[in-house]
Order: sequence, then structure tokens, then C-alpha cells
Amino acid sequence: MVDRGRPGPAQPYHASVGLDIREAQRIVGDCAARAAALATTGLRAMVEDLRALGHEVAGCGLLLASGRPLPALESILASHALIHTAEGELFREALRAACRACGLRVIGVKERDLFTLAAADLGIPAKRIGEHVTAMGKTIGPPWSQDEKFAAVAAWMAMR
Repeated sequence: MVDRGRPGPAQPYHASVGLDIREAQRIVGDCAARAAALATTGLRAMVEDLRALGHEVAGCGLLLASGRPLPALESILASHALIHTAEGELFREALRAACRACGLRVIGVKERDLFTLAAADLGIPAKRIGEHVTAMGKTIGPPWSQDEKFAAVAAWMAMR
């Protein structure tokens, strides 16, 4: 969701530390708009490719952070931890915007609640979900880290 061929930072909050707040707002806003546009273009292409192959796209599963609201930009820029949190949220919002633009339903699930909610939603014990996801990884092959496992569970929930 970053256009490497255009000027502008891939990490807008990091790039904004120490700048005038208006300039920081401009940098963050520009990056957010570019990320949403690129995410929409990419997602639209994927959906079209899948439909051309005869697949129906049911929706998107999106892993969420803790969900704590972000403070004002000045406070974000004063905390390295909040800078990382804000950049994650910027790109999650770009994905949400892309889903809306493509008419797709988005299932957002906090990572810490993923297996509990998946078990309730899918009617399968959390342990069995973990076993299924591990087996998928053996079939798919690497990389199959926690990120891919969690994304697969969120996608599974979105398909329901």
C-alpha cells in the first residue's frame, strides 16, 4: 500500500516526528489517501481475477489491534510505541476503505479474541480450528507463521 515510485514516506508517522504539526498532518493525510487508493486498486484486481476464475468473493477478514482509540497527532508523535500503533491503524483503515469501495463485507477481529470468537462463530472448538489451520499450512507450505495462521482464521470467519 506504498507506491515506491512516488515521493513520500512509507512510514508517515515516523517521518513526521519533529515537524510542524500542520506539515505532519499533511504527510499523514497524503499517505493515508495513497494507501487507500493503492489498496483499492489491488483488491479490485484480485476480486476481478478470482471472479474470472469462477470464484465468489465472500468478504474480507481483517485482524485488529487492541482497539484502543488513538490520541491526538501530537501525542502520537511523542511516543514511539504510538507511532507504530498509528501506522498499523492507517494501513488497516486503507484496507477497510478498499473493501467498502469493492462492495465487500469486512469482518474485523481483535487478534487476542480471534480463536475464542472463531470458535463461537464457526461452532468448532478453538483447539480444532488450530489443528485445521496447522494442517492447511502443511499443504500450502512456507511461509506459514502466526500471521498467516491468524489471517486464515479471520478469512474463514469472513467466508461464513
